[in-house]
Amino acid sequence: MAMALAGPAAAQIVVGKPTKTATVRPRALETAPRDNTGGKLLATGGVTQVEGAGGGGLTPWAVITGYGTDDQVGANAFLTKVYADDYRLTAYGGAIGLFDRVELSAAKHVFDTRQVGAALGLGKGYEFRQTVLGAKVRLFGDAIIDQDSWLPQVSAGIQYKDNERDSLLKAIGARSGNGTDFYVSATKLLLEHSLLLNGTVRMTKANEIGILGFGGTGNGYEPMVEGSVGYLINRNLLVGVEYRSKPDNLAIVKESDWFDLFVAWVPTKNVSLTVAYADLGTVAIRDKQKALYLSLQVGF
Repeated sequence: MAMALAGPAAAQIVVGKPTKTATVRPRALETAPRDNTGGKLLATGGVTQVEGAGGGGLTPWAVITGYGTDDQVGANAFLTKVYADDYRLTAYGGAIGLFDRVELSAAKHVFDTRQVGAALGLGKGYEFRQTVLGAKVRLFGDAIIDQDSWLPQVSAGIQYKDNERDSLLKAIGARSGNGTDFYVSATKLLLEHSLLLNGTVRMTKANEIGILGFGGTGNGYEPMVEGSVGYLINRNLLVGVEYRSKPDNLAIVKESDWFDLFVAWVPTKNVSLTVAYADLGTVAIRDKQKALYLSLQVGF
């Protein structure tokens, strides 16, 4: 659920005298047409992460959402459906990128327990709902332009999460129904190799990204590692893998790390579709949860 690595034009890097340039033109971009819908290369703003930030599906990237450059504004809206063996998750929302420096986002989660809700005495189809408000700031680096350097683009972000089931979450052992995640992401686009690398460190107390509250037997922040690797097969099609580690705070249920394999299709800068197979491990009282992940993004 990471996204495509490059777009419709080659990156140019100055070498020697200012009048001479060397062109980095990835194989996947050889036939890419020009696109005047935004200043950035095709898909370099990523898709929308499940919590609303620009990046991959499981983890945020350092890039700012949308296609706006340092004198433009970009924005995206998204709808994501996760069909697990025993659960359903719907996530939707949007994000705006301001001058390729600041990103503001909002997302809503609806987690349907289906038959598990009945088994827990909550009722069939009982839903947990939470709102996520996020902000991200690019600190330094440029994932696209800095092709003559190994320095990645680095951003810092925050995600405030508010779950509507506060009383129930405390009854199952969570310390709170709301909490805040803090993260730092580093993203590097290797355009010559059509490759994207991303790493994120997140400080969090969230149980199942906040769907089951925050904290538990311990209530301190823990550093969690997340990562994305993507390869651009052609200018519109990306395949890759993601990983997200998660804390294990609740005494009554075990929490697992997440892993996925994805394919992302980016026909234009205005729309993208991501399909993934996700291994979610144990979720609440059900283990071995495998899921189909579908995400549609529209924007500019």
